[in-house]
Amino acid sequence: MELTELDHVAIAVRDLEAAVSWYRDALGAQVAHRELVEADGVEEALLAVAESYVQLLTPTRAGSPVARFLERRGEGLHHVGYRVDDCASALAAAIAAGARPIDDTPRPGSRGSTVAFLHPSTAFGTLIELVQP
Repeated sequence: MELTELDHVAIAVRDLEAAVSWYRDALGAQVAHRELVEADGVEEALLAVAESYVQLLTPTRAGSPVARFLERRGEGLHHVGYRVDDCASALAAAIAAGARPIDDTPRPGSRGSTVAFLHPSTAFGTLIELVQP
């Protein structure tokens, strides 16, 4: 497995509109993509930064992973997404190297991507998303 690029840094927020406005007004960032991801119970706004993104996430339902994160830890860095050429083989390689998967098999992600998450307990405290565009 090889990471090909940083895809995004995800930040969990309570108020997506306020976060988008702040990033626009304070940093000049523009929304490149916005999507409701029903399967994950989130709405996201992707702010383009060169070839990568800042992904602002807000929960759309109680009990979703991002809602639980906000309850436990408050707003802030949620995960880091890395691009890979083949999500299934990257996931298998990470598991073989001792990573604990959250997703046993890759699944659909936003922007038509294929994704899989690795648990932070085996990634030095960081939730990792493998992203195949």
